[in-house]
Amino acid sequence: MDWQTSALCALVIYSTAITFLYIRRSRRFKYRLKKALSRSASTRVATLQAADEARFQAAADEALKLTQTFQKFVPRQFVEHMANTEVDSLGLGYAAENDVAIMFCDIRGFAGFSERITPQELMNFLNSYFTRMNDPIHQNRGFIDKFMGDAIMALFDHQGGTPQQKALDAVQAALDLRKALTIYNGHRKNSSYEPINMGIGIHFGPVIMGTVGSEDRMDTTVIGDSVNIASRLEALTPKYQADIIVSAQLLQIIGPGYPVKTRLLDWVRVKGRKAPIEIYEVLSHLSEEEQAKKLAVQTKVAAGLACRINQQWEEAIAFFETALAISPDDSLVHHHLDVCRIYRSLDLKDDWDGALVL
Repeated sequence: MDWQTSALCALVIYSTAITFLYIRRSRRFKYRLKKALSRSASTRVATLQAADEARFQAAADEALKLTQTFQKFVPRQFVEHMANTEVDSLGLGYAAENDVAIMFCDIRGFAGFSERITPQELMNFLNSYFTRMNDPIHQNRGFIDKFMGDAIMALFDHQGGTPQQKALDAVQAALDLRKALTIYNGHRKNSSYEPINMGIGIHFGPVIMGTVGSEDRMDTTVIGDSVNIASRLEALTPKYQADIIVSAQLLQIIGPGYPVKTRLLDWVRVKGRKAPIEIYEVLSHLSEEEQAKKLAVQTKVAAGLACRINQQWEEAIAFFETALAISPDDSLVHHHLDVCRIYRSLDLKDDWDGALVL
C-alpha cells in the first residue's frame, strides 16, 4: 500500500470517526433537548393545571358565596324540596304539597310599642329580636319561611322525618322560644328597656309550597288552609291569655306518649274556615305551680264546654262556677262564663254546633 492509499484510508477512518461522534453527540443533544422540552412541557402543563385549579376554586368560592347569600332569602329546605321533585329549575309556578307543622310567632302589642321608639331604634330592635328567635327554630330542625313585620312564620319539615317528629320539633321549638324570650327580656331589663311578650300558634296539616309572582319578580310562598289555621291560633293567644296555642290535630299527630302538658281551651271556628277545631294551651314552659293551678279546673272546663256545645246553658254555667271557686283568677273560666251568659239569651239555630267564631 503506497502512501496515497494509506492517507486515503486514514482520511476515511477519521471522517467516519468524526461522523460517529457527531451522530452520537447529535443523539445526545436530541435526547437532552427532548428531555428538556419534556420538562418544560410538564412545567407548562403543571402551570396550566394550577391556573385552572385556581380559577375553578375561585369560581367555587364565588358560587358558595352566592349560595349562602341566596339562602338568606330562600330557605335551603325549600330548595331541597324542589330538588326531591322532578322539577329542573325553580321557576314561576313551581308547586309541591306536603304535610308539615306550621308555626306563627308574633310580638304582643307591637303597634303601640313601635310608636314609642324611633324608626332606627325599631329596626335595631327587630333585628336583635329576630336574631335571638332564629336559633330555637333552626336547632329544632325548622326553618323560617317569612318575616312579616314583627311576626315569624316557620315550618317544620325536615327530610325523612315522620309527622310525629315534625310536630314534636314544632312544640319543642315553641318551648325554646319562650326560654329565649325570658333571657332576652333579662338583657332588656339590664339596659333599662321594657320587656316584650309574644304569642305562638302551631298547627299540623298539608300545605302547598311554591313560587308566585311574575317573570320579572317572583317569591317563594307556602299557602293552604293549614297556614291560615296556624295564623289564627296565634291571633287567639291574647284573647285566651295563653303563650302557646296548638290545634287538636297537632296533638293527635304527637300522640299520648309525649310528656307535653296542655289543657283544653275552647271549641272555635276560625275566620276563613267552615269546620270548627279544638284548641289547647301548652303549659310545659310554665312553673309547676302555674301548671297545677291551670290543670286544677281542667275537668270542670271540659264538662262545661260539652254542655255549652249542646246548649245546656244552666249546666254549663254550673260547671264553670265550680271551676271559678277552685281558681278565681283563671281568665279561661271567666271567658266561658261570659260566653254562656251571653249566648243563652240569643236565638241560636237548632244546628248550632257550639263553636265560637273568632
